Amino acid sequence: MKRAIDMLTLRKATIEDLGGITEIYNEAICNTTATFDTQPKTLEEQKIWFQNHQPNYSVLIAEQDSLVVGWASLSKWSDRCAYSDTAEASIYIKKEYRDKGIGKQLLEALLQEGKNISLHTVIARIAGDNQASMHLFRSKGFKNIGVMREVGRKFGKLLDVYLMQKMY
Repeated sequence: MKRAIDMLTLRKATIEDLGGITEIYNEAICNTTATFDTQPKTLEEQKIWFQNHQPNYSVLIAEQDSLVVGWASLSKWSDRCAYSDTAEASIYIKKEYRDKGIGKQLLEALLQEGKNISLHTVIARIAGDNQASMHLFRSKGFKNIGVMREVGRKFGKLLDVYLMQKMY
């Protein structure tokens, strides 16, 4: 799957993309509540993460002028076999490329990947202060299914996590 949209290319990530993926993720760790990780990841840690997604769970990138400007992944929801038709979606966009529609394009492609591997459900966990992500997922048919109150602490604040779900 490779498509060009306004000079933006969406494609499956390769191990060579990990530098860009890690840079984007580490910026999110240090400056946002988009992830509840609190310590930046090393390239070695990210290699293990990437290998755990192969071959069934996709990692996609958005690339512009040979630069990784965003990425998205489907991750196993649980190791318990009964959850095998469920995955979790994650999307991260390079700071200076946010609010340009890249997240929407990545989410559309990610949902198609989920359909291709016969998922039944995709779950998103979104911090309560991340209205942009909630809006994005809602725009692609995700529904609010619950709130986990004050389950994460980041930047000195207890944060709620909203659960959103899309069923195929």
